Amino acid sequence: MISRPSLFALHEVLSVVRFLTILYVMGGTMLKEEMKINPEEVTEKIVSFIRDSLKSLKRDGAIIGFSGGLDSACVAALLSRAIEKNKILGLIMPERDSDDRSKEDAELVANTFGIPIKSIDLTPTLESLGTYEVFPGGLLSGKKRASRVIRAGYRLLPRHNNPFQGGLLGTKKEWMRYVQAYYRIKHRIRMTHLYYYAEQLNYLVAGTSNKSEEMVGFFVKYGDGAADIMPIADLYKTQVRELSWWLGVPEIIVQKPPSPDLLPGVTDELVLKMSY
Repeated sequence: MISRPSLFALHEVLSVVRFLTILYVMGGTMLKEEMKINPEEVTEKIVSFIRDSLKSLKRDGAIIGFSGGLDSACVAALLSRAIEKNKILGLIMPERDSDDRSKEDAELVANTFGIPIKSIDLTPTLESLGTYEVFPGGLLSGKKRASRVIRAGYRLLPRHNNPFQGGLLGTKKEWMRYVQAYYRIKHRIRMTHLYYYAEQLNYLVAGTSNKSEEMVGFFVKYGDGAADIMPIADLYKTQVRELSWWLGVPEIIVQKPPSPDLLPGVTDELVLKMSY
């Protein structure tokens, strides 16, 4: 049997739990409301920023890396509203480990917004650097095997792991050093190509990093973290998704799981260990 004092204590605990649950639900609702944006106003602001940047930097157009993902699609849509489409160039840069869908999705975005594209296979460059030999024994030689190995490795990382901080401070985990070297060179080779063509055309490089990535350090120095402008750097990922719906980004792009598409089977949320 439960004594009266115990029943009273249990009642008090349940009351506190109910109160905290109400606070949690209310807080979540308030946060969702606070995170909402006015897509038209945000678009006008970013479009003006792009135009002002072109003028101040004395550039004739803009270049962007098309990954087939949401962020680059959103920036592409904004660029197409800010400047003439024939003054935009989208580079599609697949390599051996890229998802087979990525190139198709990137082409879909380019066709949707009428942006000229150029496709460059980065595999030969990465092969010449010995990138695919970083892992001993051909550990990542097949996409299915690589996906299993890398996903298992990321699951071993502590929940509080900060990808950028880990890169700055170094790591004692040998396998992690291999992973970092393996995927970060891909970011930097992409950015090298973007600047190579941008400088020939007198274009600026439009980056695609968002505020969620910037705040947790989910970017690569001198890779996707390098650009002349970052049009969506003030928008959280959920806001980028909201804006993309309004801009007319294809649904298949808006709904696909975000991924840097540099390591087989790896998504943003796997690395960050949380949902956007």
